[in-house]
Amino acid sequence: MQGHTPRAIRSGGRSARRATREASDFSMLPGLVNQLPNCEVMDEAQVRRIDEASMSILENVGIVFRDPIALEDWRKAGADVEGELVRPDRGLIRELIKTIPSNFTYHARNPERSVRLGGKHAMFIPMTGAPYLRDLDDVRRNPTMDDLAMFHKLAHMMPALHSSAHHIVEPYDHAISQRHLRITYSSMKHSDKTFMGMTTSPKNAEDVLDMCAILFGADFIDSHPVVTGNCNANSPLVWDETMLGAMRAFNRRNQPVLCSPFVLGGANTPASVAPTVAQLNAEALSALAYTQLIRKGCPAIYGHYLATVSMKSGAPMAGTPEISLMNYMIGQMARFYGVPWRSSTTLGGSKVLDAQAGYESASTLSAVVHSGANYMWHAAGWNEAGMHCSTAKFIVDAEQCAMAYRMAEGVRWDDFDEGIAAISDVGPGGHYLGHPHTLENFQRAFFMPDMLDNNSIEQWQAEGSVEITQRALTRARKLLSEYQEPKLDEATDEALLAYIARREREIPEADALNQDY
Repeated sequence: MQGHTPRAIRSGGRSARRATREASDFSMLPGLVNQLPNCEVMDEAQVRRIDEASMSILENVGIVFRDPIALEDWRKAGADVEGELVRPDRGLIRELIKTIPSNFTYHARNPERSVRLGGKHAMFIPMTGAPYLRDLDDVRRNPTMDDLAMFHKLAHMMPALHSSAHHIVEPYDHAISQRHLRITYSSMKHSDKTFMGMTTSPKNAEDVLDMCAILFGADFIDSHPVVTGNCNANSPLVWDETMLGAMRAFNRRNQPVLCSPFVLGGANTPASVAPTVAQLNAEALSALAYTQLIRKGCPAIYGHYLATVSMKSGAPMAGTPEISLMNYMIGQMARFYGVPWRSSTTLGGSKVLDAQAGYESASTLSAVVHSGANYMWHAAGWNEAGMHCSTAKFIVDAEQCAMAYRMAEGVRWDDFDEGIAAISDVGPGGHYLGHPHTLENFQRAFFMPDMLDNNSIEQWQAEGSVEITQRALTRARKLLSEYQEPKLDEATDEALLAYIARREREIPEADALNQDY
């Protein structure tokens, strides 16, 4: 800009800046490098107290592995095994988890969308598992495969979302026994970001990994993480055959799973924060250790799902102070063991996109970002305690993730000298609106959300008094009209469809998970 006056800058660049503002940019933000200080609510002695309690739980109470293969694996490793009860000693647990990588890279089919995970490196992932959706007309209903494809397209277009996940909503127009195939294909087809894989049965997990081998190559996935599985414990202190079988399918092929105790604080854990974390930590450690019995050095992620239970109704609650405290504590424990960890991000129990949904989600999102979580799941769409994915909330949540991303990047110093110089240029009583530094930096200086209306009430009324739900749905329709499919390689696409067709012939249509075919 050397040699130009402020007026020349102002008039010459205005139309270009307007065009830039109005043009859609669907470029994915790089994986987040979280520069915020971690919020740590325990001192070193308290961290070790949780560790001691968890190790004591494993050694003295034990944990149930309802799976004969896992029991034999533990027995061979030297654990005390009585029936289905495993009591691993702390030395064995510590030795096993030492081989879990502290960080690794998720490889997307578009290499530019690969994401580093672990340490300061983090990513946002949409919600999954909703049996209902609120659609483009904000109607609550059962989802179809077309609805799932819609969410995968939106996830592809949201810059702050780093994954298309998997079954964001359950497609009821496909048989339960076969739908994992079409869910996986939809994740692969409609986005070139990384994705998740179904772990609803060991056979389903094997199908997902066979499809990943077609997409990436069998040799590639044996040494490169490309997909994420999730395995939930049946708290308190039980791992079942379905989850363990799916875990083995993923880990044998070097693919990471989230080792996730399913916590309903006060119902399946003690009614107190610190003991709940001690139990959850024991459950997570036992699974993390088992991943290394399956395949030493395989990546694995310390996971959890956190909710507290209303002692008035028994309903799960989100956004409560205790959930935030537990996230801070779990972050400290994961860092103590040197493993990446997962949390849940924009949770809420409201039935619509209203103030309750906003407060609950903002509280949880802020705590998760400040706790230093790496795999920030359920980051878009979650409402009604996960019973539905809201299209409107999906759009608003994704923008909130972009705002959290910007905050976590930290303060920018690259234009500090220019900004200080502007103070001298403007002087007392002036304004900065027309200054070259402002014109050069206004687009990135302060985040300007599209979904949050900050206009005067007169302007808001003149524009139709549109509230946030309608603004978000209008935005969703516009995005879908502009969506461009990131085409699969033709031969790869044909191979995936041929695999699906063969497996759909082999697996009988049934309203039950495929365990046998």
